[in-house]
Amino acid sequence: MTHPTAAPRPAPGPRPTDVEVAISAALAGATEVAAAFGRPVTRHAKSALDFATDTDVAAERAVREVLAAARPDDGVVGEELGTSGGDAARRWYVDPLCGTLNFAAGVPSFGVNVALAEQRGATEHVLVAAVADPLTGEVLWTDGARARRRAPGTGADTDLSPSPVTRLVNVDVDNGDPTPALVADPALRAAFGMRVASTSLALAWVAAGRQAAYVTGAGVDGSVHFLPGVALCEAAGCVVTDLDGGPVRGGRGIVAAADADTSAAVLARIRALGGTAPLS
Repeated sequence: MTHPTAAPRPAPGPRPTDVEVAISAALAGATEVAAAFGRPVTRHAKSALDFATDTDVAAERAVREVLAAARPDDGVVGEELGTSGGDAARRWYVDPLCGTLNFAAGVPSFGVNVALAEQRGATEHVLVAAVADPLTGEVLWTDGARARRRAPGTGADTDLSPSPVTRLVNVDVDNGDPTPALVADPALRAAFGMRVASTSLALAWVAAGRQAAYVTGAGVDGSVHFLPGVALCEAAGCVVTDLDGGPVRGGRGIVAAADADTSAAVLARIRALGGTAPLS
């Protein structure tokens, strides 16, 4: 009597790198967002002007599915679904839809943010990050050493190159003084085109050379909104400081500039308009 021979098990494929996991996760979330854009929105209120939508939650679940499959032992900190695996030294920060107000209003300016950080002693170090634009399909990513753009369709990667040539400075006015005053500041307006965008996708644009600088009163530490974009800017060679010109980690706010001259110009006006008092 003969017995059927068991089919050989396929050899496991190579373990994906952390940055490839980040890119795949960001694209999974972006796919959910793109599919839902322009459709009716169900809002889940957090406060008067802060809310989540069903798409925020669906996108975060899609990101988490990729992370769970590829890195099951890592922790995750998500904007909508909270923290899991809290004891893990490696934690993924997920903002599944940064620019929810824009998305809900049908304004095409929002992104999906994913970053991996590792706890080393008392300090958390960002290892990789990816920011996906759901409507273009591009992903801006860093492996900690390089900052690159992955093109939609072809998947080709090209280096990011920050530049002040656009003279555009984007200001987040939702996170404290003195940033709102910057938008109307005559001295800055004489040198730069001032813009306001309700999404940290604009921070990634500085790394890509599309804007000269980005300013927010919010801190970067532990932020699902800003960790990925700051990591991109740092890897691309931008000048990244807090609002006082000091280290961005542990500082107050973020100034990401394409070059030293732009950074100095923006910081000078922040000092003139807001002084050095802590943000309210």
